Amino acid sequence: MRQAGAVSNSSDSLFIKICGLKTEQDVDTAVEAGADAIGFVFSASPRRIDAATAARLSRRVPEHVLTVGVFRQEPLDDVRSLATESGIGAIQLHGPEDRAYYDDLATGDWTLIRAAAFGDAVPRCGEFGEDMLLVDAPVPGSGIAWDWASRPLTAAGEKWLLAGGLTPENVRDAVAATDPWGVDVSSGVEQRRGVKDPGLIREFIKAARAGR
Repeated sequence: MRQAGAVSNSSDSLFIKICGLKTEQDVDTAVEAGADAIGFVFSASPRRIDAATAARLSRRVPEHVLTVGVFRQEPLDDVRSLATESGIGAIQLHGPEDRAYYDDLATGDWTLIRAAAFGDAVPRCGEFGEDMLLVDAPVPGSGIAWDWASRPLTAAGEKWLLAGGLTPENVRDAVAATDPWGVDVSSGVEQRRGVKDPGLIREFIKAARAGR
């Protein structure tokens, strides 16, 4: 049974994911501030952690908060292994994975999140069988703000998250301009690359909810 309940929210409530967490303080701050999901990075990055660390941190997370493992172009067997060992509830994929890749993971109990970079085509949530869609900056992972209001990012009413260059200073306007189902942030709440700032996490969540 897929974890649909972990990603449900009312139509007027914004789903907020704080990504790239590495420490107990990171996790506790995000949960206490009201995050709906927290992300652990398993691909090459200053934010990368191993399965054992993710498992330990996941045990601090209440059931109503979704734990997400972030992968970029990893072999399918590695994704399955890391997701199982860490006990995460969702798998987020950044890369060229095809429908068969998603179909294989859909046989597990994970919520599936597909990340799509902003480009010429407007992505649709569910095209690859995913449960959620993340619309990222044209250069994913850059942490640079982009013109998210230039045209529709996805179809209205779909379960999608806005990501890429969001900060406590701009997320309220971004939410008001695009009306996403949710938002995702990593570098925008860091004091330096790979190191989260508790104050910025709290400020981001407060500002994001104010934009709805």
